[in-house]
Amino acid sequence: MQLIFHTGAHATDEDRLLKVLLTNKEGFAQRGIAVPGPGKYRPLLKDTFSALEASPPSSDARDVLLDAILDEEVADRILMTHQHFFGTQWSAIRNGVFYPLAGPRVAQLKQVFEYDQVEIFMSIRNPATFVPAVLAKTAPKRQQQVLDEIDFLSLRWSDMVQRIRDAAPDVPLTIWCNEDTPLIWAQIIRDLAGLDHGTKFIGGFSLLSEIMSKEGMKRFRAYLHQYPEMTEMQKRRVIAAFLDKYAIEDAVEEELDLPGWTEELVDQLTELYDEDVFAIQRIPGVQFIEP
Repeated sequence: MQLIFHTGAHATDEDRLLKVLLTNKEGFAQRGIAVPGPGKYRPLLKDTFSALEASPPSSDARDVLLDAILDEEVADRILMTHQHFFGTQWSAIRNGVFYPLAGPRVAQLKQVFEYDQVEIFMSIRNPATFVPAVLAKTAPKRQQQVLDEIDFLSLRWSDMVQRIRDAAPDVPLTIWCNEDTPLIWAQIIRDLAGLDHGTKFIGGFSLLSEIMSKEGMKRFRAYLHQYPEMTEMQKRRVIAAFLDKYAIEDAVEEELDLPGWTEELVDQLTELYDEDVFAIQRIPGVQFIEP
């Protein structure tokens, strides 16, 4: 069985992937791909993680979980997505790192699904915008505590990725930058579902329609209709060009409202993020999706 887990990060997907997957549920089922409702697996996996803190999985844990998740559906590949796989939003930055529970959680998944093919998909985001986003709804006292305790210039996504690789070296990871998502949305979904390049599905431009004006989307679709033989790379260049002209300003601008979050710090974090992305691409066992 192929078990595909999309694990966030927080403040990147906001369940947009889930909506597209559920929209394609019937079509994917015909290909042996199950898209269970989140209510079936999110509470189950939360309880499983808690139980594994006390004792190893029982011999029938895997079968019990799959029976409950699939609910008599037959599939070769199961797609599951939840931004809290590695902990809540409040634990996304702790002990000086991103998602300290990431490694242990993936190791626990592999414990339960020892003989299955487990894969992790995850989006990362520039710390300059990620930190304010995950702290936005935090109580002021907790927010200040995080700001006082953490050296933000030392935060690295590559550290989190390496911890996952060390904890579960046989689990492949697929990573991409949230900033690139509008350009690579269709590939993310195809890779998640294990579809061949160019396979049609519903919602390939659903994210784009959220950040581009109606006029821009109308002209974009007309352009695609006019040039149906475009390659995926050509489409991405076209998307970038249309976004440059028709992007909805409020939808693409970031609010960076944190005490001490200066323009100089944002520039430093962005430069370090670019270097970190390059480091992730060199980690064995990682597929990096880029435009």
